[in-house]
Amino acid sequence: MKYIVVLGDGMADKPIEAIGKKTPLEYASTPIMDKLAPKSEIGLAHTIPEGMKPGSDTANLAVLGYDPKKYYTGRSPLEALSIGVPLKDTDIAIRCNIVTVSDDDLPYEEKTIIDHSSGEISTKDAAILMESVQKELNSDIYKFYVGTSYRHLLIWDKGDVTELTPPHDILGQIIGAYLPTDIKLCEMMKKSYDILNNHPINVERAKKGLNKANSLWFWGAGTRPALDSFEGKFGKKGAMISAVDLLKGIAKGTGMFNIDVAGANGTLDTNWEGKAEAAVKALVEDNYDFVYIHMEAPDEMGHQGSLERKIKAIEYLDSRVLAVLINKMDASGEDYRMLVMPDHPTPISCRTHTSDPVPYMLYDNRLDKNAEWLYNEADAAKSGNVVEHGYTLMSKLLERC
Repeated sequence: MKYIVVLGDGMADKPIEAIGKKTPLEYASTPIMDKLAPKSEIGLAHTIPEGMKPGSDTANLAVLGYDPKKYYTGRSPLEALSIGVPLKDTDIAIRCNIVTVSDDDLPYEEKTIIDHSSGEISTKDAAILMESVQKELNSDIYKFYVGTSYRHLLIWDKGDVTELTPPHDILGQIIGAYLPTDIKLCEMMKKSYDILNNHPINVERAKKGLNKANSLWFWGAGTRPALDSFEGKFGKKGAMISAVDLLKGIAKGTGMFNIDVAGANGTLDTNWEGKAEAAVKALVEDNYDFVYIHMEAPDEMGHQGSLERKIKAIEYLDSRVLAVLINKMDASGEDYRMLVMPDHPTPISCRTHTSDPVPYMLYDNRLDKNAEWLYNEADAAKSGNVVEHGYTLMSKLLERC
């Protein structure tokens, strides 16, 4: 038996007037999901524990079978694992986005945050910008590391786990009320604008009509994680396929193998088919029992507030990931169980994460059900199936309960 999770990050949403009071998942053309749903168990799962903030960090830990209240120590430490940064017990890891703030003559505190991802800046360009930051701001206490696209890392020696605001939570707002209370962190963010705003890369971006990558933004602070081995916990040899450092870090921390796919970049233009093909190869040829395929694009489109592009991301997941998986796994002759779900909602209306339960679909190719439902938020709610603790879904997938 082989096991697969297809995770559409931020795929869940709320009904939207412009598309007939449907959600993007209801509205999108998803013939593969429509084919699988009547043969599957569907329902709602609570992936964000009560009292914890909704995020891909806590939610993906839960989907992978790890209780966030027990295992979560912060987002950035997981990303540090992926980047390969060794953490001491006294280190604090902090996520360092390169964001777009308004390019005007107002004081830094009065600027508006426009884009949490600087137009999904390329890793190549971001690395050049981070090199300028490192030259100016690196010290014995504060060290900056390059990650992927707009996602980078600050390590603070003997620091504090201070409360910091995710930039995607305050898009379109004046930043003053959300700046770090720690004086040094705040100073470095202000200094980063001076370093980056007129950098040659940003001058060129402005000429092309692209958002400038003109400020650092700190959030997601935490301490060194201690995760149990996935194989030790569940008895399955697992692999992760993702373009983002957070998921790669979780995989590294749990002893799963990270599979790199050429062209996988976490955007709408990612290598969708390549991820599906890599998953099948891992399961059928390379003797892995379990593969987790993480697709970032629906979440990014939700943060951008782009309904059209979020629908497109869901349709691509259906036609370019699920279609490939089903065809190739069926042809292989392997029995398999597959869980399709988001980690959390990223509604178009608010452009950030929420804690609402998410729809899941659990498919087993050995079973021949014929239910009268489709895979979406409304039908999942009508099913009556509710998983109160999202971290128990992994045992359900692996038939351990």
